[in-house]
Amino acid sequence: MSGASTKLTIDSDPTFNLDKMAKSPLYRTCRILCHLFTMIVVRFWKLCTSACLMLLLLYWFYGGALTFLFLMISIYGLFYYAQDMFLYYPDQPPNSRIFVDQPDKFKLPFENVFVKTKDGVSINMYLVKNQNTFAFPTVMMLHGNAGNIGHRLMMTYYLYKIAHCNVLMVEYRGYGKSSGKPSESGIYQDAEAAFEWLLKREDIDSKKIFILGSSLGGAVSIKLTSNPQYAGHIAGLMLENTFTSLPDVAKSLFSLKALDFLPTFCYKNQFPSEYRIGKITVPTLFLSGQSDELIPPRMMQALYNLSGSNLKRLVPFEGGTHNDTCLCPGYYESISQFMYEVINSSKGNKDTSQVTIETDSSII
Repeated sequence: MSGASTKLTIDSDPTFNLDKMAKSPLYRTCRILCHLFTMIVVRFWKLCTSACLMLLLLYWFYGGALTFLFLMISIYGLFYYAQDMFLYYPDQPPNSRIFVDQPDKFKLPFENVFVKTKDGVSINMYLVKNQNTFAFPTVMMLHGNAGNIGHRLMMTYYLYKIAHCNVLMVEYRGYGKSSGKPSESGIYQDAEAAFEWLLKREDIDSKKIFILGSSLGGAVSIKLTSNPQYAGHIAGLMLENTFTSLPDVAKSLFSLKALDFLPTFCYKNQFPSEYRIGKITVPTLFLSGQSDELIPPRMMQALYNLSGSNLKRLVPFEGGTHNDTCLCPGYYESISQFMYEVINSSKGNKDTSQVTIETDSSII
């Protein structure tokens, strides 16, 4: 009887809305924190048990002040090193480290290669190439924080068929069949090794190499392109749904005021794109999903505003979410138009317009 009465009270309360509660910033923050705490305990349960024993002994012999200090240091250390678990998802979806689909699944001509980075890590790559490889532009594709390059084959297929280009698919360390463990500095080295390998190819026109980075890959692309050692060899940069910095993403996701006062050094991974993109002068294309639920579109707008390029485009896709902007009508046509405009344009041509390209939606 009391259960029925409670249900009647909930149903009759117009302010009680489960869907609204699930979408609230507080609910989302609590859920993320609980998930992170669970991952830490599962991954470091032996360390956590040992730490609890040490805390108990410290409290017994030295009192509460020293124990509290040690507790704070321990919590900081755990959450600092656990940030990698929250950022990199090479095992999602399951078996992503075991099964990596190859381009021949879509009947694409390709080479499967392994390249050594400067620190000795072996990374896997697919080079999907046209019959007359040298005549076409080449896109070096840097993916997001989950899955493997096999999950991006559909995107590569459309780049090959619609944008008419060669595609180098780069697999980060710790992902797919690449060795090592993912880290910010390590992924930067992966991109550099892949780009240097591409420059050595005699069948690739080094004057027509474009970098395409999605989400986390966008931050890696910005780092690579902002490096003077490589900038002169990059024809253009293309960014999809990427962020200004990881601390900014954390503040957006968690909605905690305390994060505003958290020093930057507390973030193990930072990817400070907002400070690097002003150094980039190569033509830049910004592909922004306006319904992105993970990276606020305002971050793409901010990067566009901060970009040091004289030729830049911001193309919004109204229905594009974080993972399916590449399925929006006009996505690949925007890339194709941008690449061939850059190739055919004369030096010094300035254009900083924001454009919306209308195309036939039946193409994709």
